[in-house]
Amino acid sequence: MNIRWKPSVTVAAIIERDGRYMLIEEHTPEGLRLNNPAGHLDPGESPEQGAVREALEETAHAFTPTELVGVYVSRFQRESTGEDVTYLRFAYCGELGEQEVGRALDTGIVRTLWMTPEEVRASVERHRSPLVLRCIEDHISGQRLPMGAVFTDPSVYAP
Repeated sequence: MNIRWKPSVTVAAIIERDGRYMLIEEHTPEGLRLNNPAGHLDPGESPEQGAVREALEETAHAFTPTELVGVYVSRFQRESTGEDVTYLRFAYCGELGEQEVGRALDTGIVRTLWMTPEEVRASVERHRSPLVLRCIEDHISGQRLPMGAVFTDPSVYAP
């Protein structure tokens, strides 16, 4: 039987303000972990739209992507179940907007945190994936790609 391999596509918001990065603390099967505001790309949306949605769901803040920090591939193997997943992540930086007062955070999200790069580096054992720090390090180094680097064909939005 020929089974086609399909990576899980995720999107992330790399949000920096005054030298600190916004992370979320979330419940996972591996325990309480830190992550960039991030999640799976949904059907019918571009990676940019997915980053906007995920940031809102996980932080209760509007987010406007302005640049692509990078495209990343990582692999995760869950010891408890043997699950083996490859992730393809699109990470965007941009402007953090107003908080939607009273908006509940997505299921599993405990809180948002503002951390210095040093604090992020010192907490690596609590990161959900190695991409948490890598995306921040790439942002710090000034790595940016234009928004047009990712093209979403109109067929994605077709019913």
